[in-house]
Amino acid sequence: MIKQFLHKSFSVLLALLVLFSTVSFTIEKHYCGDVLVDISVFTEAKKCDMGISEMTKETITNKTCCKDEVKLVKGQDELKVSTFDDLNFQQQLFIATFTYSFINLFEGLETQIIPHKDYSPPNLVADIQVLDQVFII
Repeated sequence: MIKQFLHKSFSVLLALLVLFSTVSFTIEKHYCGDVLVDISVFTEAKKCDMGISEMTKETITNKTCCKDEVKLVKGQDELKVSTFDDLNFQQQLFIATFTYSFINLFEGLETQIIPHKDYSPPNLVADIQVLDQVFII
């Protein structure tokens, strides 16, 4: 039972490791001055208004104190897929013999013939041990 639990948990752990190593995501930070206003993963960070109306935003676009930082965390783009032909001869030989011996390890047993399967014992008319008064002490 513990072996099955460890096997399943290790399989899930390896699957999550492959998943997280291949996922790419962005982290976006929005600063107003030196103060961090919003941080966002996967989506765009919310911008601050700083009490500026729409008309004044257009006039002072060059003199803004806000800045955005975007950090891209890039995952693995390409997974290496190797075939049996990519291995050298010794590795191929080892894998072939290991697979053959592993498969033959779990061969089923032959069906056993039970000759007395349909035999029914005779009915006991009297208990012989009590009649002969022979008891095991």
